[in-house]
Amino acid sequence: MRLYEDILSDANDYGLMIIFHGATLPRGWERMYPNFVGAEAVVASEMLIFSQGVREAEAYNASLHPFIRNTVASMEFGGTLLNKYLVKSNEGRNKRLTTDAFQLATAVLFQNPVQMFGLTPNNLTDVPAFEIDFMKTVPTTWNETLYIDGYPGKYAVIARRHNNQWYVAGVNGQKELVKIKIQLPMFAGKKVSMYNDDKEKGTFLKEVAVKKNGELEVEMQAGGGFVLK
Repeated sequence: MRLYEDILSDANDYGLMIIFHGATLPRGWERMYPNFVGAEAVVASEMLIFSQGVREAEAYNASLHPFIRNTVASMEFGGTLLNKYLVKSNEGRNKRLTTDAFQLATAVLFQNPVQMFGLTPNNLTDVPAFEIDFMKTVPTTWNETLYIDGYPGKYAVIARRHNNQWYVAGVNGQKELVKIKIQLPMFAGKKVSMYNDDKEKGTFLKEVAVKKNGELEVEMQAGGGFVLK
């Protein structure tokens, strides 16, 4: 523990910002050291490549992180993965079991000031352009965070504000479709962009209208998710 703090202190003298990967759970370092960016301290994205069991539990685990690990400090999970298969060739084995909308949602749901976007070159053409555009513009720092709905191990819906732009992201950690009615006062009476999945788990982008009372009904496929902005 002393070594972690020595690293942060010495690095700060030279203007270096630090992310600890493969590290212990940080406690208070965001307040103690201005150059602390984040720490892993979670079963992170590389384990999706190494372990079938982790791939099968990805959505379930994602529904836990906002309530448990990420409440303590920034979480260096490793980021959004749009590969259909989690190997260099992007084919043949280690199939990703979550949807693209789920992956986009984690870029908002998981808070870390340096977000990672793991891709292979053919991702630039084998996914819809709106997904790449989303990843180009999604913020990595937030002015405000609100709990919207969810329960650990079932689903999680979090709203985050960057300046005057709100993002609402949700993931479904269960094995069946989830329909929820959520209250979104920041979007009341407005039209918003929705990234979501259809029944075949194909990800789409469309405009939806939020009721004047702020209520919106959203569906999340098994292993799926959504983003509103």
